[in-house]
Amino acid sequence: MNTKMNEFGVADPSSSRRQGKRLDEIALALILIMTGALWLAPKAMFPDGTWLVGAGIILLGLNAVRRIRGVKTSGFGIIVGLIAAAAGIGRIIGQDLPLVPILLIILGVGMVLKAAAGKESPAGPTDAS
Repeated sequence: MNTKMNEFGVADPSSSRRQGKRLDEIALALILIMTGALWLAPKAMFPDGTWLVGAGIILLGLNAVRRIRGVKTSGFGIIVGLIAAAAGIGRIIGQDLPLVPILLIILGVGMVLKAAAGKESPAGPTDAS
């Protein structure tokens, strides 16, 4: 983990938050640059779906850098990045993906996994016997 340590050897959470915010700002700047460049480029130069693929790659790259630097990753950002990249590739190859059903399935699976991984309260289960 690359978070800064204070004089007592404890990780500084504010440093991690600052680094995460800086990474988010860089990712947003890259999306803005890509958007402007695609608007300026001739339409025939890039196929439909290029923006979605680019946004997906930027979001996945952001979370990869966060992971490498020991900053908390965003599960939501990873899922959105994967869906955006898949939807963009689908458009490029001429296959539109059913995004709403895919999102509903992913949301449902995520809720099941979160509920299944939930821990009992520290007091444990209440036993009336």
